[in-house]
Amino acid sequence: MKAGTADSGLEHRIALMRRFNRFYTAKIGVLREGLLDSAFPLPEARVLYELANRERPVAAELAKDLGLDPGYLSRILRGFERRGLLSRQPSPEDGRRSLLSLTEAGRQAFAPLDARSRSEIGAMLVGLSAGEQRRLIEAMRTIESLLGAVTKGKPPYLLRPHRPGDMGWIVHRQAVLYAEEYGWDEQFEALIAEIAAGFIKRFDPKRERCWIAEREGEIVGSVFLVKKSATAAKLRLLYVEPEARGLGIGSRLVAECIRFARQVGYRKITLWTNSILVAARHIYEAAGFRLVGEEAHHSFGHDLVAETWELRL
Repeated sequence: MKAGTADSGLEHRIALMRRFNRFYTAKIGVLREGLLDSAFPLPEARVLYELANRERPVAAELAKDLGLDPGYLSRILRGFERRGLLSRQPSPEDGRRSLLSLTEAGRQAFAPLDARSRSEIGAMLVGLSAGEQRRLIEAMRTIESLLGAVTKGKPPYLLRPHRPGDMGWIVHRQAVLYAEEYGWDEQFEALIAEIAAGFIKRFDPKRERCWIAEREGEIVGSVFLVKKSATAAKLRLLYVEPEARGLGIGSRLVAECIRFARQVGYRKITLWTNSILVAARHIYEAAGFRLVGEEAHHSFGHDLVAETWELRL
C-alpha cells in the first residue's frame, strides 16, 4: 500500500472520530455553561462526582486519575471549601497529605446533578429497544477497551440512594444468597420483605437512609439505617454480592451508616445479626461495634445464636 493511501485512510478516520466527538459532547450537554443546568462547569462536576464516590481520596490521586493539572485541581478544591462543600482531614499515614470528603452540603449539591445525569441518560436509552441498548453499551465498552481504559487496582463501585425497584431486588437477592450459603428457608425472605416494606412505608429522609452499592451498573450490595428512637438508630440488612466481596464495600456501607448517624445526632447504633455470619461480624467489630447480647433461637429452619451489637457515638 502506498504511503499516501495509508495517510489518506488515517486522515479519514481522524475526521470520523472528531465528528463522533462533536456529536457526543453535544448529546450529553458538555458545552453548556453549567453541566446539567447546574452551577458547576464540567471539570468541577467531574471532581464532585469522584469525591462523592470515592472513600476519602487524596488530591494527588484525583489529579492523576482525572488527568488534571494539580494546580488547577487545587483551585477547584479550594473553591469547594469556600462554598462549604468539602472537608479535609490529615492522613494518618502522611500528615502532609489531606483526605478529602464531601460535607453534607457537598452531598446535597451533588445529588441533583447525579439525578439529572441519570434522567438524561435514561431518556436517551428509553427510545431504543433492549437489543439496541445492548449494542450501544457494547460499543462503549469496545471504545474503552481499545483506547486503553484500564481499571487499576480494585474495580470501582459507587454508592447511591435507593430508588423504585431496589427493595424488591434486595429482598430477592438476600433470600437467594442466604438460601444458597446458609440453607435458610422462606421465613427469612418473609422477614426481609417486612423490613424493606416498613422502611418504604415509614421512611424519614431526615433520619434514615438506604445506600445501594453499584458496580458497572449492577447492584452489588446495600445497607439500611433506620430510626429506633430519638437517640438510637438501627443498622439493618447489610449484604454484598459474592463477586464483589473483598472490595471493601461492606466496610464502606457500614462507615456511611456511622457517618450519617453522627451527622443527624444519634447517640447509638444497634444491630441484630447471627453468630454464623462471620464476615459481617468482622466488619462490625472493625467499625467499633461491641457485642452486648446473645440468645439461642430456632429460625429460618436452623438452630442459631442471635447477637445484638452496639456502637456508642
